[in-house]
Amino acid sequence: MSGSVHSSEFTSARILVSGSGPAGMIAALAMAQAGYDILLAGPVSDQDDRRTTALMMPAIEYLDSLGVWQTIRPDTAALASMRIVDGTRRLIRSPAVTFRASEIGTEAFGYNIPNLVLNRVLHEAVTAHPRIARNFSNATAYQHNSDNISVTFSDGQVVTTPLVVAADGRNSLARDAAGIQTRRWRYPQTAVVCSFSHKVPHQNISTEFHTEDGPFTQVPLPGNRSSLVWVANPRYAEKLMALDSEQLAREIETKMQSMLGEITVDTKQQAWPLSGLVPLKFAAKRTILIGEAAHVFPPIGAQGLNLGTRDVETLISALSKDKQDAGTDRVIRAYDSGRRPDILARTGSVDVLNRTLLSDFLPAQIIRGTGLEILRVIPPLRAFFMREGLRPGGGFKALLPSFTAANKKTTLPTVTPHHDGSQ
Repeated sequence: MSGSVHSSEFTSARILVSGSGPAGMIAALAMAQAGYDILLAGPVSDQDDRRTTALMMPAIEYLDSLGVWQTIRPDTAALASMRIVDGTRRLIRSPAVTFRASEIGTEAFGYNIPNLVLNRVLHEAVTAHPRIARNFSNATAYQHNSDNISVTFSDGQVVTTPLVVAADGRNSLARDAAGIQTRRWRYPQTAVVCSFSHKVPHQNISTEFHTEDGPFTQVPLPGNRSSLVWVANPRYAEKLMALDSEQLAREIETKMQSMLGEITVDTKQQAWPLSGLVPLKFAAKRTILIGEAAHVFPPIGAQGLNLGTRDVETLISALSKDKQDAGTDRVIRAYDSGRRPDILARTGSVDVLNRTLLSDFLPAQIIRGTGLEILRVIPPLRAFFMREGLRPGGGFKALLPSFTAANKKTTLPTVTPHHDGSQ
């Protein structure tokens, strides 16, 4: 059956992925590869999204296993180093800390990918897959029955499915229909994003300036280009949005202390208010939450879609709990318990870090500065946190072979992932 088949050609027996953003498309591909028939519902992803997504190596390797990474790779830039610089003017300032992928035996932490490229390649892959059918309209109603969910779409189609994978964003209708409550909060911050060219090569280094209003993060793109996520207070963000490209370039260059030389803004800036969300459950009533339906937090530490990719990995594992019915309680419980520790830990840590940047409370500044100084001066601890940042448990897992290797007086092998060769 062609991947372009419309939902009117069937009425049941497919897992429904509601939401066709990157997380939804990755879920559809992964489940189809695992042998499930899928209906992916939702319009083609935003073709005006000028943001980029930094994916860490575990997520890159997952995309590779789905057969899409080699097509995406030419338009990406490797993240070989990540640097944190205190750009505040407070009494207590943190030391600059640089995290190098080479310290943990790899060439790159991950790659920075333009969202337009990521969305296009994933869309082409799901369209071509024989187990994935599409409905380009949105689901508008969900009726939960004992052994399935009846779903109505905006084009009038009605289908039944044993399982809904809710990838329909922070305002998820599928989540609400399943009765899953959420805790929500807002930040006094707006993220302004754009891409720019610069005279000085970035050397595959991403720099995150911590300011009183939040992080100002430059992330490499191919060549002498970078993407920017500038988290500012809403009033200043409005000022940035009103600037022309030359004025914005001067503001960026000043904020970066001219470390990349003269700057030229390549794309029109876009703004995104920041908020947070975490559900009280991550699965219930034949509904599994992934992506922003399951977690929303500020763009700090490259966590968003990396967390979403781990959602999909756990989804595939949970589905193995019942081969006959994808929506049974065994599957639902396995997914909820599997995702809860990771999502709560990442959401909490990002929230705490962001609030310490906003806080004028001196003890909070001292704690943040002391923590960064400890990471700067103790390489083994720094390596531990780098591995944990790539994948939960990665730091602890590395300790075990380290102890074994020390006892055997042997050298640990290194892992060498893909590298795009950009300078």
